[in-house]
Amino acid sequence: MVSVPGPPTPSDITAAACLTGEAVLRTMDAAAQGLSSAEATRRLDRWGPNAVSSHRARFLPVLWHQLRSPLLGLLLAGAIASFFVGERGGALIIGVIVALSVGLGFVNEYRAEKAAEALHGQIHHQAVALRDGRAVEVDVVALVPGDVVELRLGDIVPADMRLLQANGLECAESVLTGESLPVPKSTGPVPTGTALADLAGCALMGTVVQAGSGLGVVVTTGASTEFGKIAAGLGAHQLETGFQIGLRRFSMLLVYVAGALTTSIFIINVALHRPVIDALLFSLAIAVGITPQLLPAVVSTSLAAGSRRMARHKVLVKRLVCIEDLGDVDVLFTDKTGTLTHGRVDFVRATPVPGQAPDTVLRWGLLCTEADGSAAGPSVGGNPLDSALWDSPAARAEHAALKGWTRAGVLPFDHERRMISTVVRDATGVTTLVTKGAPESVLERCTDVPETARAALAAEFAAGNRVVAVATRPAPDTTAPTAADESDLRLVGLLVFLDPPKPDAAAALRRLAELGITVKIVTGDNPAVAAKVCHDLDLTSADPAAHGALTGTDIDALGDDDLAEAITRTTVFARVSPAHKARIVQVRRTAGGGVAFLGDGVNDALALHAADVGISVDSGTDVAKDAADVILLEKDLDVLADGVVEGRRIFANTIKYVLMGTSSNFGNMFSAAGASLFLGFLPMLPSQILLNNLLYDASQLAIPTDTVDEVQLRRPSHWDIAFIRRFMVCFGPISSLFDFMTFGVMLWIFHSGAVQFRTGWFVESLATQTLVIFAIRTRRIPFWRSRPSLPLTLAALGAAAVGAVLPATPLAGILGFHPLPVGFFAALAAMVVAYLSLIELGKGFFYRDRSTSPPAATRPSPLRHQLLRRAARFSTGHPHDGQTATVSGPISARGEPGY
Repeated sequence: MVSVPGPPTPSDITAAACLTGEAVLRTMDAAAQGLSSAEATRRLDRWGPNAVSSHRARFLPVLWHQLRSPLLGLLLAGAIASFFVGERGGALIIGVIVALSVGLGFVNEYRAEKAAEALHGQIHHQAVALRDGRAVEVDVVALVPGDVVELRLGDIVPADMRLLQANGLECAESVLTGESLPVPKSTGPVPTGTALADLAGCALMGTVVQAGSGLGVVVTTGASTEFGKIAAGLGAHQLETGFQIGLRRFSMLLVYVAGALTTSIFIINVALHRPVIDALLFSLAIAVGITPQLLPAVVSTSLAAGSRRMARHKVLVKRLVCIEDLGDVDVLFTDKTGTLTHGRVDFVRATPVPGQAPDTVLRWGLLCTEADGSAAGPSVGGNPLDSALWDSPAARAEHAALKGWTRAGVLPFDHERRMISTVVRDATGVTTLVTKGAPESVLERCTDVPETARAALAAEFAAGNRVVAVATRPAPDTTAPTAADESDLRLVGLLVFLDPPKPDAAAALRRLAELGITVKIVTGDNPAVAAKVCHDLDLTSADPAAHGALTGTDIDALGDDDLAEAITRTTVFARVSPAHKARIVQVRRTAGGGVAFLGDGVNDALALHAADVGISVDSGTDVAKDAADVILLEKDLDVLADGVVEGRRIFANTIKYVLMGTSSNFGNMFSAAGASLFLGFLPMLPSQILLNNLLYDASQLAIPTDTVDEVQLRRPSHWDIAFIRRFMVCFGPISSLFDFMTFGVMLWIFHSGAVQFRTGWFVESLATQTLVIFAIRTRRIPFWRSRPSLPLTLAALGAAAVGAVLPATPLAGILGFHPLPVGFFAALAAMVVAYLSLIELGKGFFYRDRSTSPPAATRPSPLRHQLLRRAARFSTGHPHDGQTATVSGPISARGEPGY
């Protein structure tokens, strides 16, 4: 990047904290009205993007991932030694086959990395900055020193900032300091040498706005921020998902088996006085044949193809490996707004108390907002209920009546109070405190609430409408309201909003039920409203007990065991706090299975972190999208169902490769080990074993294209190492049985020598271990009741055909093959048919009494988990030079939850 002159900046945020806000603006050659677009572009060229890492696909790390296998290293070392002792032909063949195998894995994994890069490029985080004198949404990656940025509830602070305004602002800084309680913020300077945790006048990158609002100037970006310095030490290691843990356990199972088998073969062959080099190469080739060398490539290919299909279905995943975990979900907790309802809130009417007019209620409601909706142009960010109020025709008619009113102070909304309060002054100088929020919270702070108002409120709730209460009281000496001021209020009236159920929500709920997923509603809304919506969509049964919603008060009275039992019989959880949501999810996870949480508000972040799979939407708050693993471009349960199906399809196809490796392939390698003990020669040359493994693995790369039986998509999918081990013990010996039958045919019928024996067994072993995929891929009768995909069919048949034709080609002599008699192919056909028939018979017995249990979930360290997720938010698709930072994450849009 070419360096261009730029404005000076304080050395770091601690230096800026010691200055006043005005002094920082002067030092940075900035203004409280923000930068111009042209100046922001110049500073971006000077300071670089606001990123701490890069999500760009990198050539060398992917290549190293293919080369780092110790088995491959030992094999190549043995081949080099063999080359120098005179066996050059065999050594060169081994080298070529290993190179082809590595190249095959590299190409597929690099393609998957590119797919992940493209996926990450679709996800963006936005911040509201002042540019050209007005508030605009800016991609966080484009923020520069000197930008003036607005902070609101639920935002993740996008850079290290010196605060210019703070209205009840509190930030959760545990990601940096480990402090569990939110830290109050102010605008005053601090003494030199103040600790990072005590910089009250600053908001630090990566921390979360827990309450209030503010305005600040960006001081440092990217790796120069305090968060960037910590993120740089995290390295590139990603957190393991449940799928990856299972994958690693399976791989280690085969490594242990291969290690024991390889060591035994080497020792026995040396004891039989065979050449040490030959014994070593043969043993290592057996180990390579057993280990799932192309399993990462198969998984990566599946994930890349799946991510592209999911993107077409408007589902984005932050990490490809999260796709399989989505398929393991059997319980979904979700809010009703936008999932069961349209999510487009419309203001319907104002219902006054006796003695008040509807226009008066509406006017007080308009005055009690954080943003000025009367300004020209569309509002940026803000509460959806306030936006609906300002956008209504009734509000536009009130604009003239609002002239002359000024706002003296504001106490922003938070999820504990569930209210917002403002102090407003009319043209005559009279000041009034206006409070607006959840009716239960507002009414308990009011005096003399008319019974007619309570009856009207109950009627609106029963109709399923969303309601906001508005109350006032004189406030002659108040300019900065506090929670203590929200008392002795007089109820003015109710603001009624409509958010009707989606017409297709009932069908989406039925589809999720068919997929074995139980949907439960967790909402901060009134219990009657939530129950009405669920009843209209047939989500709750006709049983009156099932209609009873659990509230936050009810949950507080229950222990974990009682709550776990209550969760199983309850569909609606209403008027719950963020802590309640997280506790519900955590308690349900202890029962096993996969738990997903779908949420888009700041009050959903704790539950999103607690779930096995956190799901948010592109219009969600920053903190919700940051906590999520999966982003929906549409808040639609049908879209989510598509993602679950795709996750299960990918998992099912991955398991097909795993079962192949633990049955036919394992059986063949075990046969080779056994045959080497009684034959006077090696049953197959090391180069032939590697060639066999290469052709077999190449054919299996088509598995991600395969179809999956409907029955496998209707239930959650998860790893079960015990099941895989039983499968190996059951079907591995069947493969070995037919290998030994081949040995008998070659030795006693065709009286083969060493070369023809190796050729015959090479052809037979390749045919059986590739064609068995047609039986293993389904529990049904292959081809008749379950058809494989065309690419898989062609790949398997093609690999078997190549193996059969190779002995008749000019390459036969180089590879150590010899042409086979015609009678051998007749015997081969009979053995393949018999082998597949026996596999089918074995399937009937094996699956008759299959029991599985999901593995225990393993969660990473909470702080490291949070740091890595937060760091992934600030990444770029460009090479990272360690001096700047990037951003990536779900699609734009901010928004705060309703009352």
